[in-house]
Amino acid sequence: MNNEKTTILILAANPIDTGRLRLDEEMREIYAALERAKMRDQFEIISQWAVRPNDLLHAIVKYKPQIVHFSGHGAGSEGLALEDESGRMQLASTEALTQLFKLFKEKIQCVLLNACYSETQAEAIHQHINYVIGMNKAIGDKAAVAFSEAFYQGLGNELSIEDAYELGKVAIQLAGIPESLTPILKSKQKSTLETQTNPQQEQKPDKPQDTTLYSNTFNISGSNIKNLSGSGDIINLKVGNSLDSLH
Repeated sequence: MNNEKTTILILAANPIDTGRLRLDEEMREIYAALERAKMRDQFEIISQWAVRPNDLLHAIVKYKPQIVHFSGHGAGSEGLALEDESGRMQLASTEALTQLFKLFKEKIQCVLLNACYSETQAEAIHQHINYVIGMNKAIGDKAAVAFSEAFYQGLGNELSIEDAYELGKVAIQLAGIPESLTPILKSKQKSTLETQTNPQQEQKPDKPQDTTLYSNTFNISGSNIKNLSGSGDIINLKVGNSLDSLH
């Protein structure tokens, strides 16, 4: 594990011709969850609002984050809803998103698509990224916020990505929302956030086996959580097929 801070890039878009989403509430809860976390000093948050396709491209190229969080509307197999120059919906296709993340597969370790019907994009992106979370159907604002808050609370307190994902699902249940089965995690076995298994470390048959477990835990102890985007607050792009109040 190294001492480098984990950069979270949160991208949000709520086009004017789609239903209003509570993106501001979700961002507030994510910030609060990390502020309270034991390992908060290891996180840096960068946010972008009203994201257009070029904004998405620029942010990933510039900041090279370890975690990318998208919050807004989605359109199922058609893609994720970004904004055009006039603020109206412009879809980012699954193919284009997959090719973008492929270029940064050595840096990005986790992608969270907190958006309706985003499992299609999650499955495609997962070809190149170790951990991708998408939604297998429509998800409401309350469930989306509860999941995000608990997910980052888990990471901020040294849970693995898998356990933070499970914590997010439990948070939805505890809130009495019947949507805990909506988030879907696509993960690759034996992959870690900050370490990779070294082939040279494989034990020979005639030597005792090393029982050390590799950890998927973020080292996030002690960082000043701050918005480095310079042009917005934290945002999660939630995608919804009906493009209404659902993500």
